Order: sequence, then structure tokens, then C-alpha cells
Amino acid sequence: MWGGAEEVELAMMKESQKWLLRRVLHSRWSHRRRASLKSFKDHVALSIWRNEERPVLKCINHGAQIAEWDLQSCHPDTAGLQRIIQRSGLNALIDCSYRKANKELISAFVERWQPETNTFHLPFGEMSISLEDVSFLLKIPVTGKVVEVDKFARYTEESRSDAIKMVSNLLGVSAEEAEEEVNITKGLTVRKHWLKSRWCPKAGSIPRNYPPVECTARAYLLYLLSCTLFADKSGSRVSIALLKLLEDLDDVGNYAWGAAALAYLYRHLGSATRVLVSQIAGYLTLLEGWVYDHFKLGLATPNAKYVDYVHPRVSRWIQKHETVANVDKLGAIRRTLDRLRPSEVTWDPYVNLRENGVVQAMAFYSGKIKYMDVVEPYHPERILRQFGHVQSIPDPPYRPLEAHRGPLANKYSVKYGFEQDNWERWRNHVLVALKLGARRRI
Repeated sequence: MWGGAEEVELAMMKESQKWLLRRVLHSRWSHRRRASLKSFKDHVALSIWRNEERPVLKCINHGAQIAEWDLQSCHPDTAGLQRIIQRSGLNALIDCSYRKANKELISAFVERWQPETNTFHLPFGEMSISLEDVSFLLKIPVTGKVVEVDKFARYTEESRSDAIKMVSNLLGVSAEEAEEEVNITKGLTVRKHWLKSRWCPKAGSIPRNYPPVECTARAYLLYLLSCTLFADKSGSRVSIALLKLLEDLDDVGNYAWGAAALAYLYRHLGSATRVLVSQIAGYLTLLEGWVYDHFKLGLATPNAKYVDYVHPRVSRWIQKHETVANVDKLGAIRRTLDRLRPSEVTWDPYVNLRENGVVQAMAFYSGKIKYMDVVEPYHPERILRQFGHVQSIPDPPYRPLEAHRGPLANKYSVKYGFEQDNWERWRNHVLVALKLGARRRI
């Protein structure tokens, strides 16, 4: 039982604040949870508990920019261009991205996110976006080669020189033009506007001499990745490191783009939980689509044109949201989540879509996932109910090598070790039957 003072304090709280104490301060595993959630003192949830509201997050979303690049008119070899993009495994991203983000919905779920566990903490337990979610929602590869490039991790004169040569060679421009672009951005990036205007010019300004179709394909894929999986807070630039991964166009489809996007989104969710952070990046379509599939919140309607197995799962939903951020709407979503019961959650939305009804083995990989220098833990043992199993008490989450999770985005720095061999042999690192436990009755 709680003490009298604590009972009085809890009774005086708003309903929307009770989950905080129940899940963190007064649960029967509170000593474990407090030990795991070391950065909670700067978490926005604690601020809300103290009646210190944070404005609705600014959501960095570039989905609307994808349609600005007309693939049908940017190169005479349209069929060749389409074949390359199809072969990349990224073609599903072209039409599935939401044009705008539901700021209130995303803000409400960020309040529930715990970066130490990479899970949403709800009144009845933990949930998260799994690798299987990514596979169904986006229809892109979640296994394969790690999305990383060490060569352009730091800006040096050598890396700048290499970047200029690579831009020139892979995009088919002169060394002078490549150098000018790198000088404009003052880093190892190029502008999205430059990519679009250079390789997808407006009608009436089509160049007489087209670049090779491979160069146009690389420029488009670079643009597509910056508008979707790896949208950053700059909103206008894209890392040259990604271009390196597009060098061999026959190899692009062999990368684990889905796992990389998930690691990147995990990191941005973690940063957005800091009390003084006002915006969030990452592929927010993935987050929203996951919410619509698992929670009936009345914020999306079914898309009549969606076809199972043909379209990415995020295309199943059409958003309903206002254009202006609304704090009252955020409060309403927060209260709905506070009252949510396990029976009101769609724990396994893919149960009828899987081959032979079996959960993809990759979903049970327990380890780290990576995008460039971002490494994040992936803990399927904490979300077993999403795979049809009874949830047991999980082991403590992976500990970072270094962690600084302060109240500001520039004070948020986390470093985990990455075991390359574990990832390459991921089948040896999936949860065993003992960890999975019994099947849950549905």
C-alpha cells in the first residue's frame, strides 16, 4: 500500500498524469524501472506531471516533396529509370508517405517513449515498433547489409576532396560543379533543391544532353531517402554518405534499409522526449502508420484503394487531422491513452497476412540496429504480446557505452557498441523458446 500523503497526491492529480506514477514510481518493479530509466528527470512526461505543458511538437515531414519530382519526364529512358528504382527495393516509399504529420498524435506518443528501453510505456505495459512492423508497413528490406559509411563520418580536407570526386563521378557532373555544391553546404552534404532542379528540371528547361540514366537514378534515390527514411531537421540537405551506398545500383536492394530507418527513428524519438526539445525528425509516416494499425483512436479512416500484399501497410490509412497544432486535441489523445485497456489494442494486425501465420524470424532478433553512427538497442523481449506471446518480466535493457540525455537536443548524446558479427548472423541471436514463453490466447 502507498503512504497517506502519496494517496492524497495521486487523488489530486489529473487522470492524464496517473500513468506516470503507476508505471515509474509505484509499480511493483519500481526499483528495476528507476534503475533502467536513468534519464527520466529530463523527460517531458515528468514535466507534464508537474503541470508544465510543452507545446505540440514541430514534426519534420517531407512527404509532400516526393511528388515534386516527376519520374515520367526527368529522363528519356523512363523504363530504364523505373527498373533501377524497382530493383533498389525502395520503390514502395514513393507513394506511401503521408504528406503531413499528425503533430498531436506524434506528440502524445513521444510522451510515452522511454529511450532506455526504446518502447512506449502504456498503462498496461510496453509496446514498440518492431522490425516486422517495418517490413509490413513499408515493404522495404529489414535484413541485409548494415547502412553505414565510415569514410564520411567526419569533415576533413581529405573527406571533402573525396566527397567532391564522388559527387562528380556518381551523379555525372563536372568537378567544378560538385565542388561548388559542397562549398555551398559547407559540409559533407548536398542540397535537395539542387538535386531536384539539376536532374528533374521544369518543363521547357530540359537539357539537350541528358546524364546517364544511372546518374539520374542515384540523384532520385538520394532525394527519396532524404524525404522519407532519413528526414532530418535541416529539411534541405542530404548526407553525401548515402550517395556512397548508391554507387553500385545492383547492390542497393541488399541493404537493411528498414532496420536503419528504425534505428534512426528510435534516436529521434529519444531526443524528442527531452523536456526542452520542440521538434522531431525521422520517418514519421512509419510511426503514424504503426499507431493507426494498433490503436483505434479515430484519427484515420481506411483507404478503399488499399490492397493487401500489393501496397505497403501504411497506405491502408488516410489521415484525419487539422492543419493547425491544437493543444486541446493533444490533451484528448493523452486522456484516451490513459484510459486504454489491453482489450482495446490490436496487438497483432498482421495475423492474417503472414505466410503460414508465422511471425517473421527477424522480429525476434535481440541486439542492436544501426544507421551510420547511430546505434540503438532492439528489445523484442519487452513486447512479446505483439507477437502473440504472454509477456514475462524482461531482462534489463542494454547499457550504452556513453549516455548524456539532457533537457536539450544538443545535450542528447548516446553511444552503444555494435556487434557486426551478431547482425550478420542474426539468426543465431533470436529469442529462444524459453524467452518467448507461452502463446497468448487471442
